[in-house]
Order: sequence, then C-alpha cells, then structure tokens
Amino acid sequence: MEIKRDYYLNRLIQKKHNGLVKVITGVRRCGKSYLLSVLFKDHLSAEGVTPDHIIEMAFDVRENKKYRNPDVFEAYAKEKLVDDKMHYFLLDEVQLLDDFEAVLNGLIRYRNADIYVTGSNAKFLSKDVITEFRGRGDEIHMRPLNFAEFMTVYEGERYQGFEDFILYGGLPPVVLLPSAEEKIDFLERLFQETYLNDIVGRNKIRNVGEMEELLDILASNIGTLTNPQKLQNTFKSVKKSRISSVTISKYLGYLAEAYLIEPARRFDIRGKSYIETPLKYYYVDLGLRNARINFRQVEMTHSMENVIYNELRMRNFKIDVGSVAISERNAQRIPVRKQLEVDFVCNKGSKRYYIQSAYAIPDEAKRRQEEKPLKHIDDSFKKVIITKDTPRAQYTEDGFLMMNVFEFLLNPNSLDY
Repeated sequence: MEIKRDYYLNRLIQKKHNGLVKVITGVRRCGKSYLLSVLFKDHLSAEGVTPDHIIEMAFDVRENKKYRNPDVFEAYAKEKLVDDKMHYFLLDEVQLLDDFEAVLNGLIRYRNADIYVTGSNAKFLSKDVITEFRGRGDEIHMRPLNFAEFMTVYEGERYQGFEDFILYGGLPPVVLLPSAEEKIDFLERLFQETYLNDIVGRNKIRNVGEMEELLDILASNIGTLTNPQKLQNTFKSVKKSRISSVTISKYLGYLAEAYLIEPARRFDIRGKSYIETPLKYYYVDLGLRNARINFRQVEMTHSMENVIYNELRMRNFKIDVGSVAISERNAQRIPVRKQLEVDFVCNKGSKRYYIQSAYAIPDEAKRRQEEKPLKHIDDSFKKVIITKDTPRAQYTEDGFLMMNVFEFLLNPNSLDY
C-alpha cells in the first residue's frame, strides 16, 4: 500500500536544479528512503527522465559496499555523466560513504548533476548538513505521517482513527502493520534497538540508564513546563540520582538532535521577549512516546496538544509557548499578579496565530478558562481554540475562532477560516 507524501515530494520538486545537495533528514523510519527512491523517482520518470539519467545508490546494501570507498564511488559517478542532460543522483544512507562531504561537494560542481541524499540520524543531523556541506547543502526535514496522511490509508472512520493515531503514532511501517500487537512490538524494539543505540553511540554516553530515565520522565510529562533544574530535582527525589542539571541539559540536546523531541520556548506576549526557562518538550511521534512508557498513561488532553504541535511544525510554523502577565484582585481585594498561558504562539513570516488546545469544553467555566489568556492579548492577530467536540468552525462574540480538531488536522488551510 502506497502512502502519498505530497507535501515533501512537492518540496523536493521545488528544489530541483538549485545547485545544492538536497539532504532529507528526519527521525528513523519516517519515510525518507521511500520518498527519495520511490515517490521522487516516479516523479522523474513521469517527467520523461530516462533510467540512465537516474543514478541510484543505497550505501547500506551489501552489494554496494565497494562504493563506500570515495575513490570508487567518485569514478562510478563520473562515468554516469554520459551527456550534457541533467543527471539525478539519488543516494540513500550517504553517511556510509567515506568522506561523503568532499565527494558530494565535488560532484555538485558538475552543471549536469542534481544530487539528493538521505542520511541516518545516528551520524547525519541538521547541524551536520550545515557544517559538512559548507553552504552547499539544502535540508528537507521530514516528519512522521500527520493525521491527514494517516487517514489516507486508515480503514475506518476518523474518530477511531484519531484514537489509534494518538496511541500508535505515524511512523509508516507501524501504520501499515495489521494488528495492535505487531505495532506495539515494532515500536518497542525500534526505540530500544535503534533510536536509543543511535543516541548512545553518537554521543558516547556511559550511563545509559540515566538517559532512559530522562526519556521516561519526558514521556510522562509532555506539554508540561520544565527545565534541567526541575528535572534534576525529580531525579534526586524519585530516582535517588545525583545527575547534574548540566548533564541533563546535554541529554536534552542529544534527544532533540536525534529528532525524538522538540522544545518550545516561553514567550512573553506583552513584553515581546523570550523567557529563558522553563520550556515544554513534545515528542515527534506519539507512538514512540507511548512505547517509552509501555503504552500506559495515554492521556488524551496532552496527547491532542502534542498532535497539534506536530501539525503546526509540519506546516512550517515556529512555535512558542505564550505567557501573558495580568494583575487581578483576590478574594481579599488585594492585587495579585498572575501568568496566563497560551498553548501555542505560531509564527510564519508576517503571520501569527494564538492557539489554545482544549480537548473538551464541557461547561461555561472551562470556556472562560480557555478564553481568558486570549482576551488579555492586545494585538489583532487571529486567536483560535481547537477542541475535540466543537461541531463546526465558528467565531465567538469576542472574535475567537473555534474549531474541532478534525477540521484543523484534515484541512491544511483551516487557520484561514
């Protein structure tokens, strides 16, 4: 069964012939190789590119082992440039090619060579693209399936699909497995044998147990404000560990570099400045998050918030957690200063949206709670409340857009209602 990844395919198509090495990055098993070797190759063929002008190389295949030698591959690549027409190099797991940065920086100098590569996040991260290609790399960052992509292959209605998506996530190999038992087994083995080993090996971590415990704590507290000092206190009180906040900070960086988690910084909306700590951390895939905690504690409120965060990131928004300072009188009529939270401050170019994630709004008190931070924002950018149970997109008397999570996730232009 083919899962279409039109968003990423179109990004690759837009970058054709730009004179740079197109580098597809992303968490393992999110579909990088499939995008390049199947979807993009099919596009080239449909455009009339002949097979002899599409040069494929999967460096992780045993029969191609000799091509990991840079001299051997360089000679092979040059032999493939048979005429002045454009030749498309589709190179998978390029980090296995020794001295790959020098080889590709040399190959891209040929005007009839257009280069596309994928790399393992064990040795090939965003910062590597920047440093290794010295300005000649163009990153396309790929994420697991979003809900709209997930539903193109899900055999069932969207309500059950949403629950399964929150439980098992959007890694394509997991989505295509037929049973819950197989999905759970795959995710648990993948996390332990691949992701964790990648991080430990790349960063030469000695105390693997501390890293695993940090992953558990983050998985149990998605969407919760925290910082290395708070995490250190948790380790000390719960785990009886002496791990330092400095080490925790390093570990958080390693996890973010490996695309497992992403941080969202706090932003003072009125003061228009960043608040250094605490931050929120979200998992790039909820199936991986749930595998980390043995599929316990699947709490829908924070899980939906994580899904919304991932969708906004896929739509190329930069995301902050909004903070709004207000002063109001308590029961004794004494002024008290409070910090109200806006779940997401979303920026892209000149656009900005303030978004609240509320799984359910059962009564007027809950509605006032969700609307309160938005009412204290003075600017005119759109303010949105996303719920599970809003029947249809509608504006409130205060001008807030309310919509259900399915409208938001299944319509890429939903914020423009």
